[in-house]
Amino acid sequence: MGFAAIVFQTGAGIMALAHSFRVLMIGRHLEGIGIGFGVMVAPVYIAEISPTVTRGSLTSYTEIVINLGILLGYASTHALQWESCQARLVLLKTITNDNAREVDERLAEMQEAAGKAKLEGKSERAVWGELFTRMLITGIGIHCFQQITGIEATVYYGPEIFSEAGIKSKSRLLAGTVAVGFTKTVAILVAITLIDKLGRKPLLYVSTIGMTACLLGLVLSLAFFKHGQAAVGFAILFVCGNVAFFSIGIGPICWVLTSEIFPLQLRAQASSLGVIGNQLSSGLVAMSFLSVSRAITVVGTFFIFSIFSSLSIHFVHKAVPQTKGKSLEQIELMFEKGEETLRGEVELGDLEHLVHNDN
Repeated sequence: MGFAAIVFQTGAGIMALAHSFRVLMIGRHLEGIGIGFGVMVAPVYIAEISPTVTRGSLTSYTEIVINLGILLGYASTHALQWESCQARLVLLKTITNDNAREVDERLAEMQEAAGKAKLEGKSERAVWGELFTRMLITGIGIHCFQQITGIEATVYYGPEIFSEAGIKSKSRLLAGTVAVGFTKTVAILVAITLIDKLGRKPLLYVSTIGMTACLLGLVLSLAFFKHGQAAVGFAILFVCGNVAFFSIGIGPICWVLTSEIFPLQLRAQASSLGVIGNQLSSGLVAMSFLSVSRAITVVGTFFIFSIFSSLSIHFVHKAVPQTKGKSLEQIELMFEKGEETLRGEVELGDLEHLVHNDN
């Protein structure tokens, strides 16, 4: 994380002092490398040190900080009264578990998993061969679907979407864009309260179905209510709805899942592949949106996003397991034996929830 911070800040400094487009792009690439390291390491580290019953919500804080940054980015160039701003440090309460028995059990599980991680006598090819399993399909797939459903286009090019709906005033465009960022941030706070109560998979269903409905609604409103008050209202409603459904489900859960599902000996390598898929998909959407929109219109582009979003529903149903209340070691066992073999058993995660609720 320290290395990621240094690289990121170096890139930001170069961008701030850039005197040409080439220098600006050098800084942007360095910043991207720092971001890549950060988003790979942070969720994995948080998942490894968190108690099972709160692992999902704690890991989701990565997405909160990202959304806060996006919201601040929207407003920063229009709010220059820095003297009235005060920096606030929010200290998150950490829930410690004093149950010595659980600590011993978790330590035993971790030691057993670590014993499998020695990888003695295995070639590099064999190690990487283990990645091509259902875990890898789930991890990379959820990362790619997080981006190819068009969230980056919605966030980056909100003003273009609202202009297509008929908003011409710069102040109204700014208000609509800030509303999108605010909605995205509030929705992730809702996700934190639900992710360990409802579980990952139910929230993913709500998220992907809701996003698909909002994207189709946006397509229909832009196609049939051109440049009228109805088009403006529906555009704001469906764009905010899209980012809200994204932030209560696939947005944070993508990072939670990839920090949970991979075995200890492969977690770092596999998580890095997920991040690569995420960033490549994000870059593809962000860089191609304007050119594709000019070719097939904004309506056509978002119709494609709605198709990908509908496919993500099927992917969640087929490839994503329910990991709520399970230790990292149990999740590895679940992938090895399948969910059906564990059905009907009284699992440690369920007992932990009971103990946690009783206390």
